[in-house]
Amino acid sequence: MNIALIIAGGSGERMHQNIPKQFLSVNDRPIIVYTLEAFQNHPSIHDIVVVCLEGWDIILSSYCKQFSITKVTSIVAGGDTGQASIYNGLLDIAKRYQNNDIVLIHDAIRPMVSADIISDCIRVCAEYGNAITAVPCNTAMLRTNDSLSSSEIVIRDNLRATQTPQAVPLGKLLQYHSEALIQGITKSVATCTMLIELGHDVYFSAGSEKNIKITTVEDIDIFKALLCTSRMDWLK
Repeated sequence: MNIALIIAGGSGERMHQNIPKQFLSVNDRPIIVYTLEAFQNHPSIHDIVVVCLEGWDIILSSYCKQFSITKVTSIVAGGDTGQASIYNGLLDIAKRYQNNDIVLIHDAIRPMVSADIISDCIRVCAEYGNAITAVPCNTAMLRTNDSLSSSEIVIRDNLRATQTPQAVPLGKLLQYHSEALIQGITKSVATCTMLIELGHDVYFSAGSEKNIKITTVEDIDIFKALLCTSRMDWLK
């Protein structure tokens, strides 16, 4: 079984809006609905669990009914941190699934995740034991110590920009989260960083520059543009 764990517990303070960014509407559809539909429509996803910001669970449940998101079987309260929110979702998933079932952790605010990205994430996880969606770095990278200037180049060939989904079998994820708590790791920014902090290697699956994370108003402009475009026939 493959379970999508959608993290929608953020309040979106950087967006400076009155409602959380995952619930903002674009073309009369909440951003989180686009995300849920990507997993709803993927034939290899069997279940969707959402970790939701407190007080928004009823609204999310209504959206699921309105937009026929039938794979959402549970809406779980978020934690104080992203790491804690993921753990809350895993504890709920563990009530119904086996240790070898794959959990794909995905940001609710990445609504352009494609079927190919989801498929490759599942494939790499099944082969290597985990999968981190990532893309090569294609811009000049500089290191700064003062946020004002730089005198050091970071070789971009050795860099990857991580995205979600990030997939790990359920049993391993529960073990990693328990180990992290014992070691005092409580604020890791992503599953991949937590695994590396614990001393584990991570393996890359194919991402996309279109798989944007919506954190600013400018990102919404990009998202709207992507919704209106299609690849030209002559491009290979």
